[in-house]
Amino acid sequence: MGARRLRSGAMNQDLKCGVAGAGVFGGYHAGQYAKLPGARLVAVYDPNLERATAVAGPHGAEAFSDLDPFLAAVDLVSVTSPATTHAATAGAALKAGRHVYAEKPLATSIEDAEGLLNLAAAKKLVLAVGHQERMVFRAMGLFDAPERPVYLEAIRKGTWSPRNADVSCVLDLMIHDIDLAFALDPAEAIAVEAEGRTTHGPLLDEVRAEATFESGLVAVFVASRIAEARERRMRLVYPSGVVEIDFLARTFRNTTPYPLNPDFAETPIGKDPLGAALGEFLAVAAGDHTNLPAGPRDGVRALDLALAVEQAAQG
Repeated sequence: MGARRLRSGAMNQDLKCGVAGAGVFGGYHAGQYAKLPGARLVAVYDPNLERATAVAGPHGAEAFSDLDPFLAAVDLVSVTSPATTHAATAGAALKAGRHVYAEKPLATSIEDAEGLLNLAAAKKLVLAVGHQERMVFRAMGLFDAPERPVYLEAIRKGTWSPRNADVSCVLDLMIHDIDLAFALDPAEAIAVEAEGRTTHGPLLDEVRAEATFESGLVAVFVASRIAEARERRMRLVYPSGVVEIDFLARTFRNTTPYPLNPDFAETPIGKDPLGAALGEFLAVAAGDHTNLPAGPRDGVRALDLALAVEQAAQG
């Protein structure tokens, strides 16, 4: 099936939205589509029909345990299933002519990720990637800074949960900060060193990595899903000062001259980054907007460095 132009001009007809994957994030996406202007949540898919019903029911949507009829019922899809299924589910949706918002990582191999990028381009469909931490940087005003950082240190730690254990902590956690580094400095990463350890199976549960970029940026990434407490911090060193961000407290310290917004957490984007990202995805799908917060090339680039980190950490 080919691409469909859904609408043109003002949002005068709700897009029929579906969520593929009825886990925690599937519930978040379903709740957003149920309230976003221009959207109507009509379907939730999960191989486990009981789980699909639990997410769909409160919003009056239909539950599916079969992917094909689910895709036939919608205009666009959020892929919120386990990471190892992202490529197959997103690929099926694109082949059916549906726009896709895929949670990160876009795929678990570069071949699959590039295949999705090429498929979306060939069918002229929108493929967004769920790197919505970018919305926080936008709300802060970091993307308006006239300089690029020369040093970045990101720490992202959580306590153990089997929920995302189908991939390593690099693809589950660190990839957020890898994408943010590329969002601040699009230069290529030219060298990677990493070390890591496993505790709950063959996949990496804790990793420290250092990447050097062609621009001279040095980025240190620390990710753990076996920490005693949650921690989400980033330190950005610019030629003119330092920005230190606490993502959990939703605060920052700024010694640069850049006019960052200290009240970013109270802005509409800061209060609801996922809602803002999905709202822009809807607008692009409807033809009312042209720029995605994160597109497939962003997803491929973040995945490429994440996989390089994994390889280096595994020796």
